[in-house]
Amino acid sequence: MKIFSFWRSLATYRVRIALNLKGIVPDEVIEVNLMKGQQREAEFRAVNPMMAIPALADGEGPALFESLAILEYLDEIKPNPPLLPKDPKGRARVRGLAQVVACDSHPLVVPRVREYLENELKVDETGRAKWCAHWIAAALQGIEAHLASEKATGTFCHGDQITIADICLASQAAGAKFFGVDMAKFPTAARIVQTCMSNDAFARAHPLKQPGAPAQN
Repeated sequence: MKIFSFWRSLATYRVRIALNLKGIVPDEVIEVNLMKGQQREAEFRAVNPMMAIPALADGEGPALFESLAILEYLDEIKPNPPLLPKDPKGRARVRGLAQVVACDSHPLVVPRVREYLENELKVDETGRAKWCAHWIAAALQGIEAHLASEKATGTFCHGDQITIADICLASQAAGAKFFGVDMAKFPTAARIVQTCMSNDAFARAHPLKQPGAPAQN
């Protein structure tokens, strides 16, 4: 198994968490430097024509793509610990919370969108930062409303078991840090993220713990 990765990629962060939770160690980690535009090079476009990471190659055949699809693949090939509840409504709730991050928010702040804002729409750095912070906070506001009001919330987003919702929430919190969004405004989400980050699988996967990340004081 090999993963195409970059330290700052929040979507890849999600996959690293799942790999750690499942105890799966990839045979190879291939860096695709988003800041240098390596995702647009022909070699990687052959792996994922969308020019996005993560991508996961496992045995023969084309690489898997899109973080949520990869998370569910990992959950199916190694069911323990499970990343989805057993009941249909619980699974739908967890998937919904995860998709608020991975489908509604994160795609609006990825490098290709920021580059389009800069190069095509001539939005300055301040404006781009404001754009990113807005969409990250909007998702967190919606997630907080669910978590704070619904009985299914427990130690984690759904009961007392880590699910893909917690994995996605952790990645959203990392994005909030990158773009200056105060997690204190979302106390239930912040409490769950803090609990997640006490788990080694989450802590080791954090972007700032990866090769190539800037040194922390």
